[in-house]
Amino acid sequence: MSAADPQPIVTFPEALSTREGWLEPFPWYDRMRRESPVRYDDDREVWDVFSYDGVKSVLSDDDAFSVDPMNLPEERTTEMEESPMTETMLFTDPPDHRRLRAVAESEFRPNAVADLEPAIRRITQERVEEAVSEGEFDFVADLAYPVPVIVIAELLGVPPEDRDRFKSWSDTLVARPDEETREAFRRLQREQEQALEELQEYFVEMIERRRTDPRDDLITTVVHDEGAALTERELLGFCMLLLVAGNITTTNLLSNAMRCLEGRPEPIGRIAEDGTARSRTIEEVLRYRSPVQAFFRVAKAEADLGGQTVTPGEGIVAWIGSANRDPATFDEPEEFDPTRSPNQHVAFGHGTHYCLGAPLARLEASVVLSELFDRIDGFEIVDEELQPVRSSFIYGVESLPIAVE
Repeated sequence: MSAADPQPIVTFPEALSTREGWLEPFPWYDRMRRESPVRYDDDREVWDVFSYDGVKSVLSDDDAFSVDPMNLPEERTTEMEESPMTETMLFTDPPDHRRLRAVAESEFRPNAVADLEPAIRRITQERVEEAVSEGEFDFVADLAYPVPVIVIAELLGVPPEDRDRFKSWSDTLVARPDEETREAFRRLQREQEQALEELQEYFVEMIERRRTDPRDDLITTVVHDEGAALTERELLGFCMLLLVAGNITTTNLLSNAMRCLEGRPEPIGRIAEDGTARSRTIEEVLRYRSPVQAFFRVAKAEADLGGQTVTPGEGIVAWIGSANRDPATFDEPEEFDPTRSPNQHVAFGHGTHYCLGAPLARLEASVVLSELFDRIDGFEIVDEELQPVRSSFIYGVESLPIAVE
């Protein structure tokens, strides 16, 4: 495991190891839910959980299942190098999780996030005008990536000239190897370690500047919050987590939305005019093509999952992309229904570790789609060889060239 990625290396199941398999993993999910809703994979040495109820059970039981990969057996953790990311809320169990989450929780509540809408709309309008004027553009490179990365950079206090470096670092930190070989893993590990080192150096310098030169940004808020009392490593990990989490999820939510909406003029029209329709469409995209397809946990105590006994130290992959298509919970789950309501998907997780940035991701998606569809009548994806994002659990495409009407 690299220092950049504190999750244990969980290789793809064979069924998802190809380009086609990861672009459309849903037939495999369907088969697994029917044949083996909970199963142990000897090759990958993990449990896979596919049903909606099973996934929610894993995500909600903090006593039995840990987010800390260091709870794996020692032989599985010997290559894990300590990273500040391991000391963030993402990889910390209660009660420390509560303390770390509280640092920024007020900044990401829906009412606080709503105050960011004018800035998000300004950023989006600039990007949309430039992109649409070309008639054909890469939706990921020109809209889905830059808007959320600019927003999170402004929130943190990162200057505009450093945004491209942020993009490079965040992409590297969540990447997976080009090939499922040990040499490919080692090569990626070296790249991630370099990216991590550069990112740490950048934030160390920025944190020190904010101590003596406070600004109106989130880093200043956290640095000078005496109640937070973060250690240096926790503060560094906090900044790194916001960079990655504030960029990757929304980018892939937006590109997945375009894949869902291609050839659907009716919802496109409603999205531009009706806030309720837009909100329901976004929730259905989150269910139908979740930007994160799985979460990893480690058993802390013996537990029963679907009649199977999971023992302490065993890893579990909770496939939320499968849970969100479970027919036991959703009517006609293989149909994309932008009017679906209610929609109890688990795209942002469930329980203690429910995504802190969910309100921001929803707002950014709403603004981008409304501004885009206010200016176009339709679009067509012009690349038939889409490439999936190279990540074990992140789900999206690396680029999405479209022609707009």
